[in-house]
Amino acid sequence: HADIVGSTALVQENETLAHERMQDAFRAFSKTISNHDGIAHEIRGDALVAEFARASDAVGAALEFQDSNIHRNDQYLDNLQPQLRIGIAMGEVIVADNTVTGEGIVLAQRLEQLAAPGGVCIQGAAYETLPKRLPFEYQNLGEQQLKGFDETVKVFSVKARGEADSKVTTSSSSASKPILELPAKPSIAVLPFNNMSNDSEQEFFADGISEDIITELSKFRTFFVIARNSSFAFKNEQLSVRDVGIKLGVRYVVEGSVRRAGNRVRITAQLIDAVDDKHIWAERYDRDLEDIFAVQDEVTQAIVTAIEPQLATTEQQRARRKPTANLDAWECYQRGLWYMFGYAETDQALHYFQRAIELDPEFSSAYAGIAYSYAIQILLGASKNRDEDLKRGVSAAETAVSMDQNEPFAHFTKGRISIFNGEHEKAIASNKRAISLNPNYALAHFGLGHGLWHAGRPAEAPVHLDEAIRPRVGVSWYEPGKSPD
Repeated sequence: HADIVGSTALVQENETLAHERMQDAFRAFSKTISNHDGIAHEIRGDALVAEFARASDAVGAALEFQDSNIHRNDQYLDNLQPQLRIGIAMGEVIVADNTVTGEGIVLAQRLEQLAAPGGVCIQGAAYETLPKRLPFEYQNLGEQQLKGFDETVKVFSVKARGEADSKVTTSSSSASKPILELPAKPSIAVLPFNNMSNDSEQEFFADGISEDIITELSKFRTFFVIARNSSFAFKNEQLSVRDVGIKLGVRYVVEGSVRRAGNRVRITAQLIDAVDDKHIWAERYDRDLEDIFAVQDEVTQAIVTAIEPQLATTEQQRARRKPTANLDAWECYQRGLWYMFGYAETDQALHYFQRAIELDPEFSSAYAGIAYSYAIQILLGASKNRDEDLKRGVSAAETAVSMDQNEPFAHFTKGRISIFNGEHEKAIASNKRAISLNPNYALAHFGLGHGLWHAGRPAEAPVHLDEAIRPRVGVSWYEPGKSPD
């Protein structure tokens, strides 16, 4: 929530000019908000309301605007110089009839009233989610009793760190290092999670979460995952996500924090496109610490199973935006996946998989894509020649497996095409092999459940079907007596 300081006095001095300059300031702020992946919902006379997916974007936008507004006001020779106070809070909002309401909006407004002219105040809960490597400085204003709230709220003022401080991590040796090229596969680094507790003993738990995420993501052969020693070299470093991406040669970065209070722990995680500096996904996990290692395992699996489909979708969308003539083998493969999982355009999927193989004849996953595309055509009754397409699918699946015995997608597609060949036990074995290579592979869990149902073992299928959809929705695909299709 942002508000013009002393708007009544400005209007009384020159109503027309004051309104013009206030609107200019809000338009500039709205553009900055959009550049930081936020949404400026509405301008209420002398106030603006905006929404962000993550607190770091909100703080970054607020500080960037406040800095630019100083320079904007320097251009004016008179006293009609709009200054803003900004408050940032986390909470639920309701958007209806072009109006934004809710407790989060009211709290942000109360925080804004505590800010100095040209300043920014944030809620303590928002402060806790901010990675400490960001170039921000904070002043703890303590617990504040805010109008309309029964409980006190911890408040911080925030400002951008001085230029000299923000460059503290840039040394002559690091500056001289060449910029690493991005790998063909989606590349990802998992930074050490921040320990937000006032307990140094929790450091091992925060590090353990990061290390486990690295290990689990490494099981997806479609990812290039930076090793622990490389990503942990940035622990306690004050670098932006974009700089981390450049230094490690990765497109995607996972970061997060751990905060313990008594027997409760809050873990936050977010996935960021470091190249475009865009937020892709974020989640918060609150758990009881009855068994710290069980919590670590549970949260790690939840994070990994959320990140994998987000990355897959992002890569497919990125490939679709690129001109066809400039696609490399990986991007052709990603575009093929887009058409394949759209189900209606499997001919287009086959075209791009074939193109990927022309560019890289040893591309196991592209052969697997061909096999699965034929399986989809047969499943939907769209095959022009079922027997021929089945033979082509079997051949492509076997080629995929022979080229890379450790590619889960290859074993999964071999299992799927085996279903249509009536080889149910072979389908079960192939999907079990895919799961052994990557226990988090949702498609293989679905393939195994489907194979068990066709093999006359429906009682064994639900656990695998539930595992397949667990990261995505909260209900089971399977009901007794019904086909998983």
